[in-house]
Amino acid sequence: MDMLVVGAGEMGRWLAHTLDRPVAVTDVDAAVAEQVADTLDETRAVPADTGETFDVVCLAVPISVVEDAVERYAPNADRAMCDVSGVMTGPVEAMRAALPDRERVSLHPLFAAANAPGNVAVVADAPGPATDALRTDLTAAGNRLFETTAAEHDAAMETVQASAHTAILAYALAAADVREEFATPVSAALDDLVGTVTGGTPQVYREIQETFEGADRVADAARRVAEAEGDGFDELYREAGTE
Repeated sequence: MDMLVVGAGEMGRWLAHTLDRPVAVTDVDAAVAEQVADTLDETRAVPADTGETFDVVCLAVPISVVEDAVERYAPNADRAMCDVSGVMTGPVEAMRAALPDRERVSLHPLFAAANAPGNVAVVADAPGPATDALRTDLTAAGNRLFETTAAEHDAAMETVQASAHTAILAYALAAADVREEFATPVSAALDDLVGTVTGGTPQVYREIQETFEGADRVADAARRVAEAEGDGFDELYREAGTE
């Protein structure tokens, strides 16, 4: 079974490296695709406008272009299409429309490639042998795949991505520059998380914030904490402990 990975960024490279099968890689930047192909065994680069067909086409493209990529690369998918874009409702609906008679799976690795393996959310909208083989490869590489729905996934991302990133970035922007000796266990942990978030690519985080709600809830909660006094603060503290 052969496979085309569309997008030679971080997650596209991770896919090409992880899958135990021949892989072709394409990207809008042909030089990037060539670089990936040169560094991985059984991997080759193909033009972004290739007319070649593959058993499976997997889209590792930004959230903002994934639905267009589904339509563009549907003719290249003989048996199946999947995506690892990070949002699920839109891609799943687009794949249903463009590939009604082929296998369709949406995947979301819930980690940066440097931290693999890890949890991978799966919406198996139209599973079959080709996508089962793909999932077997990911499991064999040490990842934990779990099934969900597109709606449940996207709602969860409001908390685990949009809200979490907002809270960390807000702390980083609000924190004063203090000597390292003043660090507490809480502040040190937060500083580590700031490093994790800001060590990525701003465009990736921007697309997450633009796609999912959650930032406003963090801002509202911060205002509640800032304005709380006396018993009101105690109530918020206990409320937070039950969440």
